[in-house]
Amino acid sequence: MGFGERFRYQISFTDSARWDGFVFRPGDIVISTPAKCGTTWLQMICALEIFKSATFDRPLDQISPWLDVLLRPLTGVLADLEAQAHRRFIKTHAPLDGLPFDDRVTYLCVSRDPRDVAVSLDSHASNTDRAVSLALREDAVGAAVLDELLAAAPSLPSGTARERFWSWVNPAAPGKAVSDLEIMLHHLDTFWQVRDQPNIVLLRYEDLLDDLEGQMRYIAARLGIAITETAWPDLVQAATFAVMKGRAGELAPEASHDGFYHDHSQFFHSGSTGQWRQILSEDELPRYAARVAECAPADLAAWIHRPALPTAGNPVQE
Repeated sequence: MGFGERFRYQISFTDSARWDGFVFRPGDIVISTPAKCGTTWLQMICALEIFKSATFDRPLDQISPWLDVLLRPLTGVLADLEAQAHRRFIKTHAPLDGLPFDDRVTYLCVSRDPRDVAVSLDSHASNTDRAVSLALREDAVGAAVLDELLAAAPSLPSGTARERFWSWVNPAAPGKAVSDLEIMLHHLDTFWQVRDQPNIVLLRYEDLLDDLEGQMRYIAARLGIAITETAWPDLVQAATFAVMKGRAGELAPEASHDGFYHDHSQFFHSGSTGQWRQILSEDELPRYAARVAECAPADLAAWIHRPALPTAGNPVQE
């Protein structure tokens, strides 16, 4: 199958055009998820299953690089990937229509309740040092077009937690940030439309929380990785939220860059579901549901949201 001409996703610190210089190998894995939907979790699961060990020789962001982030020169990232002898697994936040598609490659995506994504992003934004990331970007790729991209980007979130939530749902500059509701739902829809393809694996964050071992076994089966029964308990334990948070210095994305985070462990802030209920009332759900309906097909929206969102004539689904 193919998607025709690829769409270029470019903001101030990511550019999907960096995939143009990447040469796939049979068996490669692309982890393509919306932001704050369990990307690092999938990277960790892939690492555990590929290496069959909870001990790695390098930080996770070096083993499984974020190819399209503009924090390292592309030549260095490609050279590192070319030197890897193990089965490669690469991170991206670009939707499937922004990536080269290869039938020999497995594409993994995970969804999450968008309301929890908004809360998680809010915490993440306050934990990163913007000055450090901009300095890293300039060192990696220079300052060309940066001013233009920054000018098009939305302002940093402000106001109350509820106001910041609605700014994510209905941004002043849609499509110009790493994430907003429309961006997230479009990303998931690019996978939803081809979910029956044999090399597409679409998962739910909530299912990983509810049955981590079962989901890890399912992922291993889809990747064609055989793991002995005696190895499973240690691998599953290593993928739990508590253990990963304790290893934040080696597992958090871009943790290899000094000063990127104020606190590495804060990246693994909660890892739970339903956090949005602390800021969003039941009375506001119809407004949210109406915006979701503008951005996603009904079957995808129903798959993402459990319990179901309110609909006309049925204000709140319990």
